[in-house]
Amino acid sequence: MAHKPIETQIHPFSLKSAVNSFCVIIPARLSSTRLPNKPLADIHGLPMIVRVALRAAQSHATRVVVACDDLRIQEVCLAHQIECVMTKSTHLSGSDRLAEACELLKLDDQEVVVNVQGDEPLIEPELINEVAAKLHANANSVMSTVAHPIQNQSDFDNPNVVKVVLSKSSRALYFTRCAVPFWRDAPKRDGNTFAAVLDSRSYSALRHVGLYAYKASFLKRFPLLEPSPLERIESLEQLRVLWHDFSIEVHVSPNACASGVDTPEDLERVRQQLAK
Repeated sequence: MAHKPIETQIHPFSLKSAVNSFCVIIPARLSSTRLPNKPLADIHGLPMIVRVALRAAQSHATRVVVACDDLRIQEVCLAHQIECVMTKSTHLSGSDRLAEACELLKLDDQEVVVNVQGDEPLIEPELINEVAAKLHANANSVMSTVAHPIQNQSDFDNPNVVKVVLSKSSRALYFTRCAVPFWRDAPKRDGNTFAAVLDSRSYSALRHVGLYAYKASFLKRFPLLEPSPLERIESLEQLRVLWHDFSIEVHVSPNACASGVDTPEDLERVRQQLAK
């Protein structure tokens, strides 16, 4: 028998307020090919989605909301007093789910929304604060995100490690899976050009991290924008933003960020780290 949808309940974590206020929305879908029922995966007695929300609540966010597509996720959220909204199961991307959540929550167009992925149980609360502050500080941009220096050749060459190239003012010029920038005249150290780049410290190749802050007005508009040819080629949705001439601010973290959970091996790694 089909379950009756649970009425959305609001359980704010706190009444935190600040001049540069923001809310966190965590998109969560139940289906995952590499790790079935990922949001509900147990991590030392708590479902993963609950651990993510609790980490996000340690930031300065005035509100933390899970945007889900399944009653089982909603049930565990409400059981742990986490605000949750039910969204369509047909969304093709997390940003589409966030856009619907903004409408359901009736967010003001000027609200800053931080998108925390539902598979990031080790996310640093301060990083959430930084990406929101970056957007607040740049009124002409519609989005902000995070990057950190790449420290080894294998990550630099890996197409699964997304790179970002910045302008002088730390705005994104381009996101790509290629090894960029290419230093044509770099002095080689033992035949390793990337090692020479690290030695020079004149420029750091940057790894993009999938943590975003949006103006709510743009988040509502984003799904209606025509997809970019570059977006299709690179399979990077953020290229749609640049292709339509919008600006993305980038906060550069000095340290590598905790990786998310995509596979059973990742889940075990997180369990071990939290056990310590």
